[in-house]
Amino acid sequence: MISILLVDDHALMREGLRQLLVLEEDMRVVAEAVNGLDALQQVRQLRPDVVLMDISMPMVDGIAITHQITQEFPSIAVIILTMYRQQQHVLQAMRNGARGYLLKSASSHELAQAIRAVHNGGMLIEPELTGTLVSEYRRLSELASNGPSIHALTEKEIEIIRYVATGMSNREIAEQLVYSEKTVKNYLSIIFQKLGIRDRTQAAIFAFRQGLIADEVY
Repeated sequence: MISILLVDDHALMREGLRQLLVLEEDMRVVAEAVNGLDALQQVRQLRPDVVLMDISMPMVDGIAITHQITQEFPSIAVIILTMYRQQQHVLQAMRNGARGYLLKSASSHELAQAIRAVHNGGMLIEPELTGTLVSEYRRLSELASNGPSIHALTEKEIEIIRYVATGMSNREIAEQLVYSEKTVKNYLSIIFQKLGIRDRTQAAIFAFRQGLIADEVY
C-alpha cells in the first residue's frame, strides 16, 4: 500500500485528490497539509511513501520544502502537482529533489501512474514539458566537456544507466535484467560514485551527453 501526503493550500483541491486516490486499491492518503511547514511536520511524523506537492503556498513554497524533505528523507518521493508549466519551475523542482512533475490538468490515470512510477524508484514528467529537460541536457552537455567519461563504466553499468535515462524504475530495470531490485540499487550506487553524480536526473544528463540515448527518447 502506497501511503500519500497531500500538500495544497486549497481545501477543494485536496478533497478532489483524496476522492480520486481512494479509488486506487494500492494507495492510501494518510494526511493533508496546507503549507510547506505543515508538510514537513507531517512528513517527519508519518514518513509517507509519496508526497503530492503544490508549488505556490503561504509561508514556504513547495519547491523549497521539497528540497528540505528530500534532503532529510531521500527515500520519500515528491511529485510536484501544479498549474505552472514554465521552464524555470520544472528545472527548479527537479534540481531540488522532485521525482515527478505534473500539471493539475492531468487525468486521474496519469496521476496514479506517476505515483506508482516514483514509488518504484522512477521519474515521471508531464509529457508536454519534457522538451524543457531536453533543452537543459543540451545546454549542460556543452558546458561539461571535461566531465566524467563513459570509459569509467562497465558494459552492464552502461546498460543500466541507459535504462535509467529512459525513465525506467528500479523495478522495471530489475525485471528487464532478471535481477533483484537490491542488485539494481547497488549498481546505481556504484555508477553514481564513479561518475560523481547524485541522482537519476544527472545520470540522464550524462547518458544524453555521451550519446547513450537518442533525442526521441524524450
